[in-house]
Amino acid sequence: MKNDLIELSAFAIVAQERSFTRAAVRLGISQSALSHSMRGLEKRLGIQLLARTTRSVSPTAAGATLLQELAPALERIERAVAETRKQRESPSGRIRIIIPRTAAAMVILPKLAQFARAYPEIVLEVTSSNDPADLVAGQYDAGVQLGEFIQRDMIAVRVTREMRLAVVGSPAYFEANPIPLHPQDLKDHSCIGFRFSRGLYRWEFEKGRKVLTVSPQGPASFDDPDLVIQAVLDGVGIGTAMEESLRDLIAKRRLIQVLKDWCPSFPGYFLYYPSRRNQPAALAALIEILRLSE
Repeated sequence: MKNDLIELSAFAIVAQERSFTRAAVRLGISQSALSHSMRGLEKRLGIQLLARTTRSVSPTAAGATLLQELAPALERIERAVAETRKQRESPSGRIRIIIPRTAAAMVILPKLAQFARAYPEIVLEVTSSNDPADLVAGQYDAGVQLGEFIQRDMIAVRVTREMRLAVVGSPAYFEANPIPLHPQDLKDHSCIGFRFSRGLYRWEFEKGRKVLTVSPQGPASFDDPDLVIQAVLDGVGIGTAMEESLRDLIAKRRLIQVLKDWCPSFPGYFLYYPSRRNQPAALAALIEILRLSE
């Protein structure tokens, strides 16, 4: 099939030029090689495609019929190849990215308007998912995730500063319940869980050399961090989220942060992708605009 496509393309050029000499120059091959190739194509198809004289070459009736169907197809292939090359050379086309909802609000949305103005020919297709994803299997160009969830064979670019988890409750909740001073105190509290597809997130705490994990026990769990915090605001119980996303609520005293000394910082979010080889210009542009400035 590969050889047929090459020879059919060569046939179209011969028919267009009506000369083996001029067609051979366009194709960058010898006239004898081109003539041999055309004879081979005709032999495989079992019909003469080109009428040859010592002075000219022209399509036969069968060749003209084939060319009528072939020319538009070759033009479509040429346009598709040109569009693919364009994506490599200039920032354009579609980028598919998978990212946790919290990270989308922190990493993508603040820079989306700037990105859209700078690269109007790029369409960013964002999928929200809290679970680590297989980029290749999911046909994604890139993803954003916490460093600990990124496979080692991926290329990772930091897109946030260090972050930490915040444990919070509403003023109304703490009017009715004591403030926990140690992670073990959480067993006496209603805790709102955050759920991945593989199970409930276990709250991790660290202080000095002490490391503790707590499985939240409470009336509800969600796979959406915004719903966790809404339940906390409504006084249902204690919950967790990225401290950065809760700064305003904490500053306005709508949420009270607890166990702060047990929540150390961690590296934060990274944009990751499979390879640097033949990287589309659109992806390179996205990486550059999301990359954390020093």
